[in-house]
Amino acid sequence: MSNIVIDARELRTSTGRYVERLLFNLQEIDHRNKYKVLLKPEDIEGWSPGNPNFTKIACSVKEFTFAEQTKLKKQIEDLHPDLVHFSIVQQPIMYKGPVVTTIHDLTTLRFVNPAKNPIVFKIKQQVYAYVIKKAAHKSKFVLTPSIFVKEDLLDYTHIDASKIVVTYEAADYIAETSEPVLELGGSEFLMYVGRPTPHKNLWRLIEAYAELKKKHPKLKLALAGKKDFNYLQIEQKVKDKGIGGVVFTDFISDGQLKWMYENCQAYVFPSLSEGFGLPGLEAMVHGAPVASSNATCLPEIYGKAAKYFDPKNVNDIAESIDELLRDKNIRNRLITEGKKRAQEYSWETTAKQTLEVYKRALN
Repeated sequence: MSNIVIDARELRTSTGRYVERLLFNLQEIDHRNKYKVLLKPEDIEGWSPGNPNFTKIACSVKEFTFAEQTKLKKQIEDLHPDLVHFSIVQQPIMYKGPVVTTIHDLTTLRFVNPAKNPIVFKIKQQVYAYVIKKAAHKSKFVLTPSIFVKEDLLDYTHIDASKIVVTYEAADYIAETSEPVLELGGSEFLMYVGRPTPHKNLWRLIEAYAELKKKHPKLKLALAGKKDFNYLQIEQKVKDKGIGGVVFTDFISDGQLKWMYENCQAYVFPSLSEGFGLPGLEAMVHGAPVASSNATCLPEIYGKAAKYFDPKNVNDIAESIDELLRDKNIRNRLITEGKKRAQEYSWETTAKQTLEVYKRALN
């Protein structure tokens, strides 16, 4: 029996789906080891272990702060773990015990976030770059969600390839009852769900949609996600350009998301950089045909189950979506292939592979 600490501070963020599903499935398969799960204080009440070997512990240290190097380091040391799994790169680099680190992608190194102070963000980017290299070298094993990220990480850090283990993620069927989004009821629409940061490439999608409107005047484009600074900036630009038919849903419930997947003409994923591409796979689970960027890991993850386009070419985006809209055979094939492709991924498999890595790290 070993004492394992899992850093789950990102549990309720967009990245948190990974650690949440990992924890759920580890509880199902591991009744031998003892786990201490670090959670933000505000997440303590919302997460309860279902396995007596799992204990939740409040951790007030925020990500991307100097306190990770001091306060978090001491909190972990006081728990006397045999192994620590950092589910994100951010970690105390001077911690000396055995470590497994999940590195989801290197996107943060390559793109800026307009919502952040540019000087502060640049400094944090440089610190982040340093932490990635240190974490990769000092970890006994590094987990990545795709072969693309593994190869990208090898090029960036030059660590031993045998240390990197690919553990694919998965998409779940949404159990909640479908709930219509009022602005979209009775409409044909394209959809995207997620953050609006620059690497998501939403403005080119909007420009492609404006071209599509010439052939499909009743078509709408639904962009789902909490209206943060970046979404508000894009929404204002859409108004300034006079592009009609773009619906900014703001935050939506799981039931509304399910309804959108089930009723959209296509889920469109124009991203320039991804580590796995979970939203597109989730769309496939619910029967949405997917039009996807051909960048980074996405062809690896979606295989034959998506209609691909060059994400930097607005005309190519528009033409690919137009073909999908006009050709029912393509649409039906993508729906069928998408459901098959999504079934090839499993969180149970992710957990089993991760547990094997823990055993190797402990030995």
